[in-house]
This record gives sequence, structure tokens and C-alpha cells, in this order.
Amino acid sequence: MAEQSVPLLLVVSLAIVMALLFLVLSYVLGPKNASALKSTSYECGIPARSSVQIRFFVRFFLVALLFLLFDLEAVFLYPWAILYRGFVEAGRAGFALGEMGAFVSILVVGFVYVWKKGGLEWQ
Repeated sequence: MAEQSVPLLLVVSLAIVMALLFLVLSYVLGPKNASALKSTSYECGIPARSSVQIRFFVRFFLVALLFLLFDLEAVFLYPWAILYRGFVEAGRAGFALGEMGAFVSILVVGFVYVWKKGGLEWQ
């Protein structure tokens, strides 16, 4: 078991060393002459006229989270659909179908809850 994990440990340690090396190099070699002009906000070459901290509605974040939730559902459905033939051949098709049904039903209940609460309305 230990011999099998050596390549993995080598890759992880190399990644950590390289990340730390690049962080240190960027700190050491990077410019350090800060000025008031460089500290100001920059948006397409137009100077900011008001506060640069804009308040976003929570609804934008809710829609983004819902998109991620249902996007992940599609990501989990694809490998299951590919492996379903193997479940049928092994005689476990009913179990696999039930598990995916439970997964999809939980997501559908969540979708209906968000829909009833008005999380999908843009007004």
C-alpha cells in the first residue's frame, strides 16, 4: 500500500513546492512602488465617480446557487446513465433506478420549494 502511494505523494509535494516557489518569486520580484493612482479602482479606463462598492441583491446569488445545484445534477446523471447498462447486466437495475429516483426526487422537492418561495422571479 505504501509503495502505491509514493507517486501520489510525489505529485502532491511537487505541486505544493511549485506553488510556494511561485508565490515567493512573485513577492520578491514584483513591483513594490504603490501610489494613490494605482490604489484607485479601474473600470474600462473610466474613473469611478461614486463609491465602487455596489450592493447586489441576494436574488442574483440565489439564482447562481440554483444554477450550480441543477448543473451538478446533470453532472451526476451522465455517469449514472453510462453505468446503468452494467447494473442491468449485474441484476441490480432496480436498486440503481431507485437510488437515482431518490436523488432526483430530493432535487425536485428542492426545486418546487424554491419555486413556491418565489426564488425564480425577477421582480
